[in-house]
Amino acid sequence: MASRFTWAATAVGIAAVVAVATVMAMFWGTLGPSQISLNGWLAMILGIVASLALAIGLVTAMFISNRRGYDENPRHDL
Repeated sequence: MASRFTWAATAVGIAAVVAVATVMAMFWGTLGPSQISLNGWLAMILGIVASLALAIGLVTAMFISNRRGYDENPRHDL
């Protein structure tokens, strides 16, 4: 069962995401009409894909390293 700290941290995290999304929506509404060119869309899509690929690769490397024992301290008693 999760501790109270875990629930509190989760609630704070969710509240922060909601607050940031609300502020972003308010600022986005004040910009007025704006157009993104085809090059802008392509740059945004490539940036998102590259960020996701990097994140997935790093998390995968972390899990592989942990499961294979690369993160353990070396044993000097052998």
